[in-house]
Amino acid sequence: MELFFKYYTLDWIATSLSLIAVYLLGNKNKFGFVSFSIANALWIFLGFFLMNSLGIGIGNIVFLIMNIRGYISWRKTK
Repeated sequence: MELFFKYYTLDWIATSLSLIAVYLLGNKNKFGFVSFSIANALWIFLGFFLMNSLGIGIGNIVFLIMNIRGYISWRKTK
């Protein structure tokens, strides 16, 4: 049970927000970008400060930039 709460459930929250974002974007709902951005911010925090994983931190910085770019592109097409 300790494994589930090792990172103060922030990893579960970030994963849940990512799954919600995929669902929202699949339904063409712009709030998916917001959900993904919050999830990315949590993963960046987890990667750098709690997990000491450069891969998770840097990877999610790139994902966050891609989310912002996607949101900007989405707004231009509407």
